[in-house]
Amino acid sequence: MEVGNHTILTEFILVGLSADPQWRLILFGVFLMLYLITLSGNMALVILIHIDIHLHTPMYFFIGNLSFLDFWYTSVYTPKILASCVSEDKCISLAGCGAQFFFSCAVTYTECYLLAAMAYDRHMAICNPLLYTTTMSHSLCTGLIAGSYIGGFLNAVVHTANTFRLSFCGKNIIDHYFCDVPPLVKMSCTDTQVHEKVLLGVVGFTALSNILAILISYFNILLAILRMRTASGRCKAFSTCASHLISVMLFYGSLLFTYSRPSSTYSLGRDKVASLFYTVVNPLLNPLIYSLRNKDVKEAFWKATQIIRPQR
Repeated sequence: MEVGNHTILTEFILVGLSADPQWRLILFGVFLMLYLITLSGNMALVILIHIDIHLHTPMYFFIGNLSFLDFWYTSVYTPKILASCVSEDKCISLAGCGAQFFFSCAVTYTECYLLAAMAYDRHMAICNPLLYTTTMSHSLCTGLIAGSYIGGFLNAVVHTANTFRLSFCGKNIIDHYFCDVPPLVKMSCTDTQVHEKVLLGVVGFTALSNILAILISYFNILLAILRMRTASGRCKAFSTCASHLISVMLFYGSLLFTYSRPSSTYSLGRDKVASLFYTVVNPLLNPLIYSLRNKDVKEAFWKATQIIRPQR
C-alpha cells in the first residue's frame, strides 16, 4: 500500500540469528535442546510444588507461578527461532508481528510484577516472621499473582497499540529473531515523538515502580538480617533470598543492557544476541536456580522419584 512517497509495509522478513545454512542447522539443534530442557524443567517444578504438601507455602506458590510463566515465556520466542533455522520462508505478517509483540510484552511485564511480589513475600517472611502465615494468606497470594498478570497484559495492550499505530515503510527486513521495539521504530516513516514519550512513561513507570518495590523490600530485609544475633540465623535468612536475588539480577540486568541505551547507539546484530539472555537463557536458568539451591525442592524431588520408581 502506498501513502505519499512511501510504500506502507504489511509484512516483514525476520532474518533470525544466522543466514549461514550450516550454522542454522547447528542453532536448530542447540535451541531445540534448550527449549525442551526449559519446558520440562519449568513444568517439572510446577508439578512438584503441586503434588508435595510440604511445598504448599506462599514462597513456593510464587516460585511455581514463576515457572508456569517461564514455560510460556520461552514459547513466545523459541518456536520462531526454530522455524527460522529450518525454513526458507522468513516472512511474518503485520498481524503476526503484532501478536508476537503483544505476548512478548505481556510475559515480560508480568514477570516484572511477579518478581516484585516475590520480593514482598521474602520481606514479610524475614521482617515479620510471626505474622507471615496470617499476612501472606492464600487470597493475598492469589491476588498478587492475578494482579501481576492483569498489570502485564494491560501494559502489553498500551505498548502494542502505541507501537503499531506507527506506519512502517522502506525495507521490510528485520535483523532480529522476533518483532521488537528498536527495529520496528527504525522502520517507522511517521513521527515517533509521541510513541517515545508514551513508551518512556509506560516502561519507566512499570520498571521503576517494581525495581523500587524490590529495593525497599531488600533494604528492610538487610536491616532485619543485621539485627539478628546469630550467624546461623543471618545465613539462613540470606539463603532464602539468594535465589530470588539471582533471578532479579539476571532478568533486569539483561533488560537494562538491551533497552537502557539511546536508540542512536543500537546495533541490531549485537542486541539480538543480548536479547537471548532474557528471552531464552533466563527461563532456562530459573528452575535450576530454585531447585539446585533449595533443600526442600531437592527432597521433594527425590521423594517423588521414589514413588515413581517401580518396586522390585
